[in-house]
Amino acid sequence: MQNENKTQKSVAKGTFDETYIEDGFFVLAHKNENDTIQILERDIDSSYIQFHFCSKGSAAFVFNEGTYTLNIIEDTSLLLYNPQRDLPIHLEMQPQSWLVSLVISIKKFHGLFSDDANYITFLTDDNRGKKYYKDGKISPSMAVVLNQVINFSLNNSIKSLYFKGKAYELLSLFFNRSEDADIEQCPFLVDEVNVAKLKKAKDIIIANMAEPPSLQELADAIGLSLKKLKEGFKQIYGDTVYSFLFDYKMEVARKLLESGEHNVNEVGLKVGYSTSSHFIAAFKKKFGTTPKKYIMGAS
Repeated sequence: MQNENKTQKSVAKGTFDETYIEDGFFVLAHKNENDTIQILERDIDSSYIQFHFCSKGSAAFVFNEGTYTLNIIEDTSLLLYNPQRDLPIHLEMQPQSWLVSLVISIKKFHGLFSDDANYITFLTDDNRGKKYYKDGKISPSMAVVLNQVINFSLNNSIKSLYFKGKAYELLSLFFNRSEDADIEQCPFLVDEVNVAKLKKAKDIIIANMAEPPSLQELADAIGLSLKKLKEGFKQIYGDTVYSFLFDYKMEVARKLLESGEHNVNEVGLKVGYSTSSHFIAAFKKKFGTTPKKYIMGAS
């Protein structure tokens, strides 16, 4: 009887958005915007090193048929490498979570670094055959790049080129031993409290995307000055508050249209447009086509 009363976890299969960079190098990304845990899988053999970045929510990497689990939480990274055995990805991704992964062959990875990169311990000759699991914090500058990858909204024809630049930028930042340059550029980002406030601002506008607060109301809600809100938000997310929100709303609208469960008017209302004409104009500005034509093309 006790087993019958236990709450069943809602679980669904998901798929990675996979972008080929070049031979031996690809990027995996996924946004679980649903209310269910999503299971994502991808075969990875022992010749690859994996860099995982969780910019929102949390997830768990499950190995050996459930006998071993590595958790990854918001604002952290996880580096995985084991030359002795394959490390296929079996990911249990919690609702409202975002993940970006770089997967690169160890041969290509070695070729990226000059001989003076001895501070990268697993690149040394002594450690070349050892397994390596390491977690770390996502820095503000890395968060900017991750957001640009996860919320990619440019023309698909340049996606591979764009991701290639971002993937190499992310690797550079991951192994950069000092972020002094970023600190000088935006001093208040050193303060983790302020960074947390800016992330709260992002969560507030997403949760209220249909009726977002004014910038001043948002600044008051998170306890920052209007100037620090504007400067800090752009530093972390690479865009102004409302430009970020516009891109987010259009991405939500696109997915709602693709689902086929809502008409154009309903989708417009869900993302905050009181008239369909305003929504159609906004959608066309973002994607270069009307919602109706987009649906026809998608089907």
